[in-house]
Amino acid sequence: MKYRKINGVETPVSEVGFGVWSVATPWWGVKDENFGRRLLRSAYENYGITFFDTADVYGQGKGETLLAEALEGIRDRVVIATKFGYDIYAKRGDRHGGHSELPQYWDADSIRKSCEESLRRLKTDVIDVYQLHNARMEAIQSDEVYETLERLKEEGKIKTYGVALGPDIGWRDEGLETIRAGRMQMAQIINNLIEQDPARELIHAAEEEHISLIARVPHASGLLDGSYDPDKHFDKTDHRNHRPVKWMQSGMQALRDWKFLYQDTDRTIGQAAILYSLASSAISSVLPNITTEENLKEFAQAPEKSPFTVDELVKVKELWENGQREALKQPFSNSKSKPTPVAAK
Repeated sequence: MKYRKINGVETPVSEVGFGVWSVATPWWGVKDENFGRRLLRSAYENYGITFFDTADVYGQGKGETLLAEALEGIRDRVVIATKFGYDIYAKRGDRHGGHSELPQYWDADSIRKSCEESLRRLKTDVIDVYQLHNARMEAIQSDEVYETLERLKEEGKIKTYGVALGPDIGWRDEGLETIRAGRMQMAQIINNLIEQDPARELIHAAEEEHISLIARVPHASGLLDGSYDPDKHFDKTDHRNHRPVKWMQSGMQALRDWKFLYQDTDRTIGQAAILYSLASSAISSVLPNITTEENLKEFAQAPEKSPFTVDELVKVKELWENGQREALKQPFSNSKSKPTPVAAK
């Protein structure tokens, strides 16, 4: 394993991190808590993974308690990121495509309450990376949010903070505001070979502003790890059910163009997908979806494989600009198309 830094956190983070959503929610098929706990512990003990990203909303708190149990006795050797913003006890609101969202609250009292509850569930006295979860522009620009986070930092309850952009692809303006406004120290984005926009622009901005980025969904819902089967039927709660069929088919076609990244090299396709994100110095860690010991091992070994060459990166960009961008185009979401979710009536 290799390691990088996140702004505001002294402990180095592994270039491959562990997104706890894969073992704390039904979206990816891991429903055995004991197995999930063992997988999290194995990530640290066997593969040197030191960065774990969770959220209070994952399993309505289960993601945090599961992580605390898995990392018992090694808290001081790892970096924990979690997220806030949703009322995890509320009834789910309107569905805007994909998973429905819980209502969000961004007032000082709600933020402080969320922080205290996350600290309790994580069994720790400090959160290393505290992220606004799927925040809309109004929350990112809010003085109250910023001042509350600064107070929590001064009190020693959090070390650094930023925004986990989403819930889906897009959020360009929100990402640029997060990176360029000078308030946040990090951001979490979607970045992969199939979804290069708006990530390319956000990565360029982060490199200029020296903002740390976390990249998630490097395998584009299984298209880039060799596991996708177009004939497979997923459980209705599985995240992959919400991907447009036409887009998935276009992604499968694009795979043929990327064979040079993994055929006749020391990389698997899954490792090449991770190395694509790690080609940028702005990206501190990549969060693949880890559901088995086998893909944990494969993905954790990615940083040890040959990094992308300049020629490979140039070819990836040329392919994107000369046809793939248009073929893989999908609607972008933003604060106008998906406003802040409110409580169901």
